Amino acid sequence: MSKTVNELLTAPAGAPSDVEEIKERSNYLRGTLAEVMQDRISAGIPDDDNRLMKHHGSYLQDDRDLRTERQKQKLEPAYQFMLRVRLPGGVATPNQWLMMDELAHKYGNGTLKLTTRETFQIHGILKWNMKQTIQDIHSTMMDTIAACGDVNRNVMCTSNPYQSEVHSEVYEWSKKLSDYLLPRTRAYHEIWLDEEKVAGTPETDEPMYGPLYLPRKFKIGIAVPPSNDVDVFSQDLGFIAVIENDQLVGFNVAIGGGMGMTHGDTATYPQIAKVIGFVTPDKILDVAEKVITIQRDYGNRSVRKYARFKYTVDRLGLQTVKEELERRLGWMLSEAREFRFDHNGDRYGWQKGFKGKWHFTMFVEGGRIVDYADYKLMTGIREIAKVHKGDFRLTANQNLIIGNVSVQSKKRIDALIDQYGLTEGRHHSAIRRSALACVAFPTCGLAMAEAERYLPTLMDKIDMIIDENGLRDKEITIRMTGCPNGCARHALGEIGFIGKAVGKYNMYLGAAHDGSRLSKMHRENIGEEEILSELRVVLSRYAKERQEGEHFGDFVIRAGIIEATTDGTNFHN
Repeated sequence: MSKTVNELLTAPAGAPSDVEEIKERSNYLRGTLAEVMQDRISAGIPDDDNRLMKHHGSYLQDDRDLRTERQKQKLEPAYQFMLRVRLPGGVATPNQWLMMDELAHKYGNGTLKLTTRETFQIHGILKWNMKQTIQDIHSTMMDTIAACGDVNRNVMCTSNPYQSEVHSEVYEWSKKLSDYLLPRTRAYHEIWLDEEKVAGTPETDEPMYGPLYLPRKFKIGIAVPPSNDVDVFSQDLGFIAVIENDQLVGFNVAIGGGMGMTHGDTATYPQIAKVIGFVTPDKILDVAEKVITIQRDYGNRSVRKYARFKYTVDRLGLQTVKEELERRLGWMLSEAREFRFDHNGDRYGWQKGFKGKWHFTMFVEGGRIVDYADYKLMTGIREIAKVHKGDFRLTANQNLIIGNVSVQSKKRIDALIDQYGLTEGRHHSAIRRSALACVAFPTCGLAMAEAERYLPTLMDKIDMIIDENGLRDKEITIRMTGCPNGCARHALGEIGFIGKAVGKYNMYLGAAHDGSRLSKMHRENIGEEEILSELRVVLSRYAKERQEGEHFGDFVIRAGIIEATTDGTNFHN
């Protein structure tokens, strides 16, 4: 390694942030959580413990719809917890689905949220029900550890029913990665599962994370071309499967992606990961660990909004990080192999996989599993889970796959699908089926504007423009987030909306349909009337002027409506 690289390998100067201090004195993520969770005087917990709570898979929230009224009544906020499951690859058994459904009704708000990271969230859990909820989840061989916090989070992999031979192998690697990268502290097991702490033993060693864990969250995704449904370039660390002769031969490695930013701070930006080489499957655990240790050692621990791995890579330089990775590995990455993505959406309806198994992909608007007055979505899936012998796959697009259905079971499950109208999503426009939204109001404390609750209403009006222009069957990715943190990967939407204030959004255009290029801001701080006006013009032009097979994101760049954003460092330019 050259002297120049040595000189570059330094962490940013500055005093540690308050979160670093909280982690340092937390006794490996314990803090006073065990005590405060038993305190019934308040439904909330102190902020220090809430920071630690994230590493256990949960956030303290409050119902913002009730906030003003409760203030008038001199009551504390309507505190509640969001609980997120660690579910590598998004694969769950029918029994696990039934347990999540039961807990959502018993302790939550009666709904389940399918997230853009292929896992479950339950909202509305009261403090005194948290321990039992986690124990019930544990009883079905799931957990919530490291689903949030400054550690590696849920490992994603392609939900790929039409190429299941490879998907099955990739899914196993996603599980191995998830387990290998877990924190070693026993805090989770002691606090929630009543594991007895042995007196006199030394504190837990964290050989990979260290006592301070990472400067910020860390995300990993595995994509299986030609599908980029996991948006692999949005990940801190991405693995792209390389398939030769229908066999998985290894993975291209991509580093430095991430979607979050801060309004008004041009030093923050979304970024797309860059491919740095190729490794065989048996090497990916080692690669992931060493990449994480680089972020541990050189990430920004002073200012959290600059602390994601993408900023570490951009500050040190891609080549410098690659050389340091290879030094820590003790071997060199091979040259990256060729690959091609052609979409990042889901394929709806029945698909035949290998070994005679079938898979049914259903559209779930906003990822919200709930019974509506005229659409018993939650009940229908529950009834299927009672008879299903295969699995459920939660997709990165907030949809659901009823997977591994035998020929013998297909007729029975198909009858339940018809009975409960679970094919409804197939009648929606292609753009609506390609839309993602984060939770936003009322439970997310960071939300500046609506997302999940508002996007369906906006889509009703966008659909009219789509129909006017004959584009109903044209897939255009659309993403909406209530703030710039990027939970719905807004910067990779061909049309993107980032909340600025109630009813106001920044509008972005021009991302690639396959997730390989970022969008750029087209209009700032606009409301619904202006959004529809802008889309009416640009979608009309797209309908009339597009070339054969041209995606919307490519068109707006070719037509000069927006400039291409090939790197996050020119996102604001």
